[in-house]
Amino acid sequence: MKLDIRAYNTMLGQSNVNVIYSGPIWSGGIDGIAEMLQRKLDFDAVPLRASQSVFSVFVEQMNNMLMYSAEKELFVKDGDGENGAPRGIFVLGVSDKHYFVHTGNVVTDSSAAILKTKIDHINTLDKQSLRQYYKDRVRQDNPNPQSRGAGLGLIEIARRAAGKIEYEFTPHGDGLQYFTMYVVI
Repeated sequence: MKLDIRAYNTMLGQSNVNVIYSGPIWSGGIDGIAEMLQRKLDFDAVPLRASQSVFSVFVEQMNNMLMYSAEKELFVKDGDGENGAPRGIFVLGVSDKHYFVHTGNVVTDSSAAILKTKIDHINTLDKQSLRQYYKDRVRQDNPNPQSRGAGLGLIEIARRAAGKIEYEFTPHGDGLQYFTMYVVI
């Protein structure tokens, strides 16, 4: 069956999807996608504050996938043996004049439990409480030994979001879950 590019582009346009990426994630790749995203926001003449929020949420979500994805795409690089790059999916679109960022990746059951606890807590806070929680977290040591970051990414996402962080975990087997996060900005 031949793919009808015009029909496919119309379908993506009607669903308000502007950017979609699925595959391996590495820091250089994030830079390339970030540059493309910034150009898209500039092209759409998105106001500076909204553009910064979309970009910030994108960076935080991509870094989370980079650090915590349990699914790796193996590749061989110049005889160095096998290497693995985390896998994930990123979707940017517009709905009701608001941008949305939707990501998905496989995480371990233990990471899923930590993420659920953090997001559920963050979702109980209003904007002022989020600001204070962020300041408090900056001042304290990271209590999570499994975390590779400062633990501020989800708080930053929530601070920039227009509403609560929406998420879902779907069992993936063998101690893994598929984690999706949807944020409206």
